[in-house]
Amino acid sequence: MGSTYSDLIAEIRQSIRTVSLEEIKGRLESHVPMVLVDVREKEEYRQGYIPGALSVPRGFLEMQIEQAVPDKNAPVVLYCAGGTRSALAARTLAELGYTRVESATLGFVRWKDSGFPMEKPPALSDAQRSRYARHLLLDEVGERGQAKLLASKVLLLGAGGLGSPAALYLAAAGVGTIGVVDLDVVEASNLQRQILHATSRVGMPKVSSAEKAIGDLNPDVKVVAFEERLDSSNVERIFSGFDIIVDGCDNFPTRYLVSDASVWLNIPVVHGSIFRFEGQVTTFVPKDGPCYRCLYPEPPPAHLAPSCAEAGVLGILPGVVGTIQATEAIKYLLGRGDLLKGRLLCYDSMRMKFRELKLRRDPTCPVCGENPSITEYIDYEQFCAV
Repeated sequence: MGSTYSDLIAEIRQSIRTVSLEEIKGRLESHVPMVLVDVREKEEYRQGYIPGALSVPRGFLEMQIEQAVPDKNAPVVLYCAGGTRSALAARTLAELGYTRVESATLGFVRWKDSGFPMEKPPALSDAQRSRYARHLLLDEVGERGQAKLLASKVLLLGAGGLGSPAALYLAAAGVGTIGVVDLDVVEASNLQRQILHATSRVGMPKVSSAEKAIGDLNPDVKVVAFEERLDSSNVERIFSGFDIIVDGCDNFPTRYLVSDASVWLNIPVVHGSIFRFEGQVTTFVPKDGPCYRCLYPEPPPAHLAPSCAEAGVLGILPGVVGTIQATEAIKYLLGRGDLLKGRLLCYDSMRMKFRELKLRRDPTCPVCGENPSITEYIDYEQFCAV
């Protein structure tokens, strides 16, 4: 006579290590290292979970666990609603090579009834769950990460070649507030590379065109338009309240202004620049790496750094560089991945090659160095002219 379901569960419980809910609570309070994994379905998880637990539904365990918990020697504690699914999951993990797996003897129902601490994921609407479904499948984003993006604020300096792809991808990703600083109007010559705009909006202020494009793409996003040119008199007002800045400026005086303000206001800047067929990207994090002045202590002569209007630019180039900038901003907001902090990523589109240069903080930097000599805004036009 074959084994019954009850026999199977009893056999599995004999073969795995178990842990009580009280012990799990004690470990949390004592900050004992462990990876808590909730194997209930997503809808159950949304009703509440043990603080810090990862959501890996039992039906997707084999496919997702190695991404969620790459270290097979990490201490893993599994739980479900009552203790059965977690026991099955524990045996599966053992078969996959995980060496320190435990299953909670009881489940979240008893945890909740006992009045133990619990958390709930941020509330996303059904429409948001549908829109950001591919994000929610990523452990690095999930519902908590998506809610964090929706609460974030990114400032774009320029709605041109670099600002266009950055704006579209940040909006598509669900960044809740996007500020756009630009005084120009849309011109026909912009459309070869500035994909944020359209022929029907030629002559319209770029900030208004950007607001329309972003609104059409994602109504979740609030656009804050600054139809003005950035300078020393307005930089602190404009920067106020934003989490990170995506710099698509096309002139050196503004870049130095942005760098100085970011250091003094402690706001990271994702810097991008393009020239003909080449581009560069790096991320400046104040107090934790070099600043723009460490990279360029002084501006190059004007004849060595002509603008796109003077030298031309491959239309696709800013799409690549601006998209990388948007990626850096998203990573920073989520607190995931390795930023281009202390690294300058150089892209040569003609040779289709990327290379990376190390950037180091200059201890003698006049702004972020050990003994700064520049502590207030200067005449940046004059500085760059000299």
